[in-house]
Amino acid sequence: MQVADSAVIVTGGASGLGAATAELLAKEDAHVFVFDLKQSIDAVDPVPGVEYLPTDVTSPEEVRASVARAAAGLPLRAVVNCAGIGPSARILGRNGVHDLDLYARVVQVNLVGTFNVLALAAEAIARTEPDEHGQRGVIVNTASVAAYEGQIGQAAYSSSKGGIVGLTLPAARDLAQYGIRVNTIAPGIVETPMLATVSAEFREGLAAGVPFPRRLARPDEYAHLALTIIHHDYLNGEVIRMDGALRMTPR
Repeated sequence: MQVADSAVIVTGGASGLGAATAELLAKEDAHVFVFDLKQSIDAVDPVPGVEYLPTDVTSPEEVRASVARAAAGLPLRAVVNCAGIGPSARILGRNGVHDLDLYARVVQVNLVGTFNVLALAAEAIARTEPDEHGQRGVIVNTASVAAYEGQIGQAAYSSSKGGIVGLTLPAARDLAQYGIRVNTIAPGIVETPMLATVSAEFREGLAAGVPFPRRLARPDEYAHLALTIIHHDYLNGEVIRMDGALRMTPR
């Protein structure tokens, strides 16, 4: 699947993994539509070839409207779901039991939001003309190694990312009849703006736990993997770990 002269959606594209992916896809001559919260978009230096649409991924109405905008011109061919949040809390902590609203919010944004965009974008992709191989598009979701080795305090986050892993194969099977592939990337520890707030010593400690390369991953490496998945027509229903062989410890 080629992205040149087509429309592509990137959620959470105002920063981190999503921003790197949006920039790379724009360089590949795609017309990129970033879905992100308004306050995040307002803080962005616009990238040529990228259109920013204030969108809450948990809102069916907002996502439907933004998908319609993205699909209004060039055919919609790819979606990369990067939007997510990652607060931590223990099930039983100093302040008592894990807040249920927080747990539900993490699952709502990370898992339900991903499904919401996947489903509504797939509806639009299914209306496009297929290529000579019967392909119409590809959707790339973002899980985490925490889906497999969640650490202390990651009950909500790991639940949400485990849900994305579990969604991958049935979504690929559901959408196969429309020529739409579905794959997932499960990153390890990536050098994102969230990590920029911690000390260099702490980041070095995280990097030391990665077997090889002994460093944190870069957002552009995620972006290149997403592009490879889009281009590789036989990758479908797969979850790919991008973690330097890291296996997370309890803490």
